[in-house]
Amino acid sequence: MDENTKEKVHQLIQEKMEMTDYNPGWIKLFEKEKQFLETILPDSMINRIEHFGSTAIPHISAKPIIDILVEVNSLEEVKTNVVPLLESNGYEYLWRPSIGNKPPYYAWFIKRNSKGKRSHHIHMVEQDSILWDRIYFRDYLKEFPAEAKRYDTLKKTLTTRYAHDRVEYTKAKTAYIEKITEKAKQYYQEKTKK
Repeated sequence: MDENTKEKVHQLIQEKMEMTDYNPGWIKLFEKEKQFLETILPDSMINRIEHFGSTAIPHISAKPIIDILVEVNSLEEVKTNVVPLLESNGYEYLWRPSIGNKPPYYAWFIKRNSKGKRSHHIHMVEQDSILWDRIYFRDYLKEFPAEAKRYDTLKKTLTTRYAHDRVEYTKAKTAYIEKITEKAKQYYQEKTKK
């Protein structure tokens, strides 16, 4: 990682986190961004676009950042064709690891609002990325509101504790997310067998 990238990462992880109550308008923000991405990106590269993360789960608080997972055919093509396109439209770009500081890597874009605050995170991954497991987590919490409430409580506690440390915040909720994701995968796989 070069010095400019290291400095950018350091700045990004130090940005203050803000948790807000659920906003039904987040779905419209996702739809608007999805439509923009479908318009600007080459059709041949994109397979699906999903809203995930806490803003995709009704009635729980979230950092007001719309997380979008985009399935692409080739990350190499993303580097060549998409990065310049989105950067020219004001997005920040980083090549980041899927888990911790280890491969596999993917293309991550940050969009900011007029006040300079993050509004969207675009995660571009290939079909076999582990990040697709987050759809299981999202769907499970949507289907089981009591579990969503437990997650909401955990996030509020961690946001207070790690307001200026996104890395520690993420680490602290990872065990819970992994446990529920595994439970969700089993649940949905069993459901499809019936």
